[in-house]
Amino acid sequence: MPLKKENILIVDDNFDMLEVLQRNLKSWNFHTYKASSVIEAMNILKYSPIDLLITDLQMPGINGIELIKYVEEHFPHIPKLVITGFPSVGGAIDAVKSGALDYLVKPFTTAELKKAVDRSLENREIKIHPKESAVESNSIVYAGIVGQSKEIAQLIDVIERVRNNRATVLIQGESGTGKELVARAIHYKGSFAGNPFIAVNCGAIPENLLEAELFGYVKGAFTGANETRDGFFQAANRGTIFLDEIGTAPATVQTRLLRVLQEKEVRRIGSQTSQKLNLRIIAATNANLYEMVGKGTFREDLFYRLNVVNIEVPPLRDRKKDIIPIAANLLKKYSREYNKPEMKIDGKALEILMRHSWPGNVRELENIIQRMIIMSEDSITVKDLPEYLKYPAPKENILEQSLKDFEKSHIQKVLAAVDHNKTKAAEILQIDRKTLRQKLK
Repeated sequence: MPLKKENILIVDDNFDMLEVLQRNLKSWNFHTYKASSVIEAMNILKYSPIDLLITDLQMPGINGIELIKYVEEHFPHIPKLVITGFPSVGGAIDAVKSGALDYLVKPFTTAELKKAVDRSLENREIKIHPKESAVESNSIVYAGIVGQSKEIAQLIDVIERVRNNRATVLIQGESGTGKELVARAIHYKGSFAGNPFIAVNCGAIPENLLEAELFGYVKGAFTGANETRDGFFQAANRGTIFLDEIGTAPATVQTRLLRVLQEKEVRRIGSQTSQKLNLRIIAATNANLYEMVGKGTFREDLFYRLNVVNIEVPPLRDRKKDIIPIAANLLKKYSREYNKPEMKIDGKALEILMRHSWPGNVRELENIIQRMIIMSEDSITVKDLPEYLKYPAPKENILEQSLKDFEKSHIQKVLAAVDHNKTKAAEILQIDRKTLRQKLK
């Protein structure tokens, strides 16, 4: 009778149990793979098409729960059946929470095993096509700022208080938190929204050009100055200039900027006259300017001139309530941009997004949503997420293994690699079959 198409991976550190499971599964015409450790199992999963995982929970080194978590996120289509000789309510709950579909306690009958295997394979279809869930929430939407956390509510409250005056604002926060979005909200929600908003990334302009770009220059002021030109400050007059990455500004620019703040006027490079300005200055940085002042790399008087109103934009990891509404907003935005029907993210994928620490903040989330919309056809599931978001592969700590355990693990890996052909394994290990048999006992 021909083998069925399903491939079943069995993981147990007990060789007798592996043999019993393999014998039963083969009698039902399944093709089987065997592994005696989580690391072996992971190697098989990487290179073999597996339709069902059967794993023990209690194993030396890395336990079965870690394997279930790994498989649940990297191979979400594979159903998982847990077997254990140490039954407990807590163990069962942990296994199910981690993604196991069924749970068998040793010793179990052949009939119980068959029923559990059949049930797990039937449920596989449900796992392949998970129920879609819309990303909906009662969230705040304010000038492009989206969220539902108290931190976002407090941020918007500060913006409301400063938007209609020209007080200088310093926005601080990690890269990718949305500092420019806050600056734009202050400008476009305020009384001067009809006037220019000029954004300048101080870190993106070469140091020798930044001064000229900011303040302008007159013809002949330096080599290459073939005409008189206004700078960004003149262009922003009556509106707002946003100086991003202000901590990168060189000393000469800091000195000139201090004069602008003190005198409310700007002088082009090479000019003898100054021009009065009426504008708001908003600066932003992901650096700690206070520490830079202490080190002498940022002017103390400029720091206090800039820091009239201080706005801290919290990192995304500190306001996880905002992840779902931000994701929903980005889904709408990029679905329209790429001419795709509005997509939905399934529940498990959302759980992973909520769990991630987001070192790149909102910018990182935006890049991921954009990529998933491009690569997906209809809904977004775990398989569409970048690998680095998923549960990391568990690793053995070899330094904590005894020589006996290390030898055992190596022999098991070699046996698994040659489909438990003892003659081939003995050749690879450079020992005779008798010695191998003794070690296996």
